[in-house]
Amino acid sequence: MNGKLKTFVGGVHPPDGKALSKDCAIEKFPAPEKVYIPLTQHIGAPCKPLVAKGDEVKMGQMIGEAGGFVSAPVHSSVSGKVVAMEKRPNIFGLKSDTVVIENDGQDTWCDGMNQHQDVSGLNADEIKNRIVNGGIVGMGGATFPTHVKVSPPPEKSIDTLILNGVECEPYLTADDRLMLEEPERIVKGAQLLMKAVGARRGIIGIEANKPEAFKTISEAVKGVEGWSVEMLRVKYPQGAEKQLIKALLDREVPSGGLPMDAGALVNNVGTAAAVFDAVVLNKPLIERVTTVTGEGVERPANWLVRVGTPIRLLLEEAGVRPEAKKIILGGPMMGLAEFDLDLPVIKGTSGVLVLTEAADGDYENCIRCGRCVEGCPAYLIPSELSIIVEAGEFDMAKERNILDCIECGVCAYVCPARRPIIHLIKLGKAELAKRRSKAG
Repeated sequence: MNGKLKTFVGGVHPPDGKALSKDCAIEKFPAPEKVYIPLTQHIGAPCKPLVAKGDEVKMGQMIGEAGGFVSAPVHSSVSGKVVAMEKRPNIFGLKSDTVVIENDGQDTWCDGMNQHQDVSGLNADEIKNRIVNGGIVGMGGATFPTHVKVSPPPEKSIDTLILNGVECEPYLTADDRLMLEEPERIVKGAQLLMKAVGARRGIIGIEANKPEAFKTISEAVKGVEGWSVEMLRVKYPQGAEKQLIKALLDREVPSGGLPMDAGALVNNVGTAAAVFDAVVLNKPLIERVTTVTGEGVERPANWLVRVGTPIRLLLEEAGVRPEAKKIILGGPMMGLAEFDLDLPVIKGTSGVLVLTEAADGDYENCIRCGRCVEGCPAYLIPSELSIIVEAGEFDMAKERNILDCIECGVCAYVCPARRPIIHLIKLGKAELAKRRSKAG
């Protein structure tokens, strides 16, 4: 069956580990006594604080305004009192301005928020404004501000909106559960996104390992004009934007280009649900579904968690086994290993993964086997790029299209020499970014 399904060239099929949590219905995680809300939870400019220590805040209140066009505001996930404004570590190990709010336990919403509204008469710009004010970002983990995505320049025409229900990252099941439990919310959010960009058709892509979600979403789009649902082959990284566009539309995003250059826009199903909340309910993005799973926890779960909740609380509730060796925010392929359990859940926290096995970090020289080349979905030569970066030849790496790497981790996964290929590529891209910044 999988051989006949749409897909892309390259990729791998790692053990998915989804059985641990795929049958765990979404549950509300208790709001903590304090939330720690970073003012940077997105790609782009940091937010500017709108509150100070001692201020009383309500649930949904904007506490940080966007610092530019490529930015997104942040809101309080509880009602209570601001007890500190401080710099705290983020998932990259850097310090981020953070608003610490003591929860009063009342969940008092700002006036007019979290209330159903008639949106039938909204035009595209009005939808975009509500998306901006709701602080919506990509919920698949990329955290790119959604209003920027749905605001292409006039010369870039979007004919197809693709909704990503693939969730190809191993272990994670938050999107799967959301599709099973909230299909109408997703579809209505997708319709709003379609209207915002003026697309003529919409496609929801779901991997074949989610047959129940495929059935549920297919039922939800019946009678919805312009929308269809496609089942895709189970393969990683099937959910990457360029690969999803290739699989569903047979279009190539040009080197250095964006999906809009192929006439398409890709959004995650969780993002569509958040857009529904922002536009229809006037409810900003203050909570999200997060999978807590892995062989290192006693009770895997899919929780609806308030932004700002310390990860430590999730792990205490899930029960970390004594043999746990590594904690990853996100999935095992693209997630980041963490050591600070006081890091908070943010808008992009799709999962918390606890593993009982961890690599020792030792690796060997490249043996020129070509497995990384065969698996690379971006048509690169990862082995060569890693060697070039090791040699410090960053200009040469740019010439070899290192910036086209989507950082999926397939190359490192298949490498028999266990080379840290993706780490070296990230290092090369960071150095090139630093040079661009210095050049002004």
